[in-house]
Amino acid sequence: MNADFILAIQELGKEKGIEPDLLFQAVEEALVTAYKKNFGSVQNVRVDMNKLSGEIHVYAQREVVEGETAEANEISLADAREIDSRYEVGDIVETEVTPKNFGRIAAQNAKQVVVQRIREAERGMVYERFSSRENDIVTGVVQRIENKNVYIDLGKVEAVLAATEQIPGEVYQYHERMKTYIIEVKRTSKGPQIMVSRTHPGLLKRLFELEVPEIHDGVVEIKSVAREPGMRSKISVYTQDDNVDPVGACVGHKGMRVQTIVNELRGEKIDIVKYSEDPAQYVANALSPAKVVSTQVDENEKICRVVVPDYQLSLAIGKEGQNARLAAKLTGWKIDIKSESQAAAEAETEQENNDQD
Repeated sequence: MNADFILAIQELGKEKGIEPDLLFQAVEEALVTAYKKNFGSVQNVRVDMNKLSGEIHVYAQREVVEGETAEANEISLADAREIDSRYEVGDIVETEVTPKNFGRIAAQNAKQVVVQRIREAERGMVYERFSSRENDIVTGVVQRIENKNVYIDLGKVEAVLAATEQIPGEVYQYHERMKTYIIEVKRTSKGPQIMVSRTHPGLLKRLFELEVPEIHDGVVEIKSVAREPGMRSKISVYTQDDNVDPVGACVGHKGMRVQTIVNELRGEKIDIVKYSEDPAQYVANALSPAKVVSTQVDENEKICRVVVPDYQLSLAIGKEGQNARLAAKLTGWKIDIKSESQAAAEAETEQENNDQD
């Protein structure tokens, strides 16, 4: 094995970010296997490779034992002391057994092992890099679409956007750049598998963290996210700083910040509401853009009964109940919505019943 091969290993290790010593160690281990395979040896051997010249030496290792030897990996104390009088029982005697044509065999095996070890090391580094980024956003390029799964190039690895994690109705174009949310990183025999999502509520949260400096800096806090991907989302925000408007910070000048996020989510509508520790106020805020006349909270059943103007009832409930459903998901409260005329009619009926009693 020549010096050029040794230099190539060192350069390759540096280029791939792998310690060259690890590659040399792997090569030596492979050469031990190659020696035993090609020369039918059952002896324990050690391969020593000069990291400057590439010169290789193979040494058979035998343990010094008392009396007669029964194994190929043993040598009697008497025979060992003929080699060196200082040997004692339990010592290891090494004898060079390097074959004449071992260099050619060694080079073939070394090349295969170095390639394999680099591949394993790269997979390990990719796994470590992305496993620490679970629940974070990554930007990638759509590489291909197979069986409804979208494969996204993240640089040194592909991420899988499964059909269940895709926004309904969203169309993906080849070579299109997009942001996704890492939900899981798994080790597999073919390397790390990265599962990403476009529907996870965490995607919306991370997009706001990227776009709104006040959230990134911790001045404004995202309290809750409720999302129906591709349709509508609600996000509640809070701040302890009286000089900061948390909703205004998220909306941005002329709505630019929230519009950037809406564009990334292909037109998904986003309601930003102010969080309140008062459940009645929080629910009223969550029903935005509808205006609330009054709220009544039942702590035991965790139900909030809400009255809205007659003309706002359909807005409060939303198309197919979407606004009310998202508000309930956002706040964690069951919400019972009635119009003023409905509430008045119920109150009147209740009063009549009481009078009759």
